[in-house]
Amino acid sequence: MNRPNQQQRFLGGLYGSLVGDALGVPVEFKPRNDRLADPVTGMRDYGTHGQPAGTWSDDGALLLCSAESLVEAGFDTQDMGERFVRWYEGGLWTAHGTIFDIGIATRSALNRIRSGIPAEQAGGRDEFSNGNGSLMRILPVVLAALKEDEETFWKRIHQASAITHGHLRSQMACVFYGLMVRAITEGLRPETALMQAQSCFAGIFEKAGEFGHFSVLMQPSLQDIAESQIGSGGYVLDTLTASLWCLLTTSSFAECVLKAVNLGDDTDTTGCVAGGLAGIYYGLEAIPQEWLEVLPRQGDLRGLFERFNSLFKTL
Repeated sequence: MNRPNQQQRFLGGLYGSLVGDALGVPVEFKPRNDRLADPVTGMRDYGTHGQPAGTWSDDGALLLCSAESLVEAGFDTQDMGERFVRWYEGGLWTAHGTIFDIGIATRSALNRIRSGIPAEQAGGRDEFSNGNGSLMRILPVVLAALKEDEETFWKRIHQASAITHGHLRSQMACVFYGLMVRAITEGLRPETALMQAQSCFAGIFEKAGEFGHFSVLMQPSLQDIAESQIGSGGYVLDTLTASLWCLLTTSSFAECVLKAVNLGDDTDTTGCVAGGLAGIYYGLEAIPQEWLEVLPRQGDLRGLFERFNSLFKTL
């Protein structure tokens, strides 16, 4: 494999997230057995949400809102949260101007922002507020913070997660994902990147009360876990584990995201998070052109991602 340059990795991650999301939208909420009988092999239309092929969900829209906020306002969680509200109220960065899916925790947090609660205080902080709704949109925050020192890097990820998901476990999951992304952008293979991410993660959080919940992710042989033991529902640690497992057990962008989607259940989010990782590793040119071409709003995406790249690339 030719090593992609940083621009190709950034674009691969951003587009890859949208592609993975869109592959999963038509089959969201369907069980794994359905995918075994009828595996997803490419872009489909309609299905669960009745959307045209290439449509991204709330995952992609909130990721795009995050990227736009970083481009136009720098790192500003209040601005980011207000853009999320604009998505919720008016369809900002939706694929076709309509919202067809929103998580319970995200809805609650955005209603708090609308009522005047500061964005960083809006996300739920109880044990049951550990869905994957901040993990799915965290990639632009990670990429924009790559040039920062270690503490600033992970604290910004914490702050951005807290807009919708303020429990430490969700924040830590986003940081783990960020550490993995950072290691891949440095040119490491997935297995080596995972070891580096695990080491950095332990250095930051080993004494945190939530650290024990990450025992599976801290295993040196994550790729050896049987598929039957990989969860694919909406729990943040299931989504993170599944996405890493898909990257570690495949050898191309397409294979990774299709494996993620065919795990069933929360297919759009597992696809989105895995697609971000695979896009960072393999680069934009590895994403099948027919999948990229079916994405709506091509000019808007190109303009946003070019601005993002020019501002935040470090090389």
